[in-house]
Amino acid sequence: MYKRFLSYAALAVVLAGPAWAAEPFKSIHVDDLAPLVAKHTSGVWIYDANPPSTRERDGVIPGARLLTSFNQYDVAKELPSAKDAKLVFYCANTH
Repeated sequence: MYKRFLSYAALAVVLAGPAWAAEPFKSIHVDDLAPLVAKHTSGVWIYDANPPSTRERDGVIPGARLLTSFNQYDVAKELPSAKDAKLVFYCANTH
């Protein structure tokens, strides 16, 4: 199911730990994300930034955390406190 859903999302964005200051965002292809999802020890946190209507229609990647809003979520409450955490955000909007 998650592979079908991510095909709508063209790409996901990863914030890569302390190097984020030098290179804040990096694209990752769905084919590269799938093995990370399969490896529960990869340390990757996956976040769904879709609205509820999209989640109901297309589903959610198993294990993904749901952001309360794509742009107005509380960072302290919804994201891990570890500054070196690898974060993947995805949504169906290609813009």
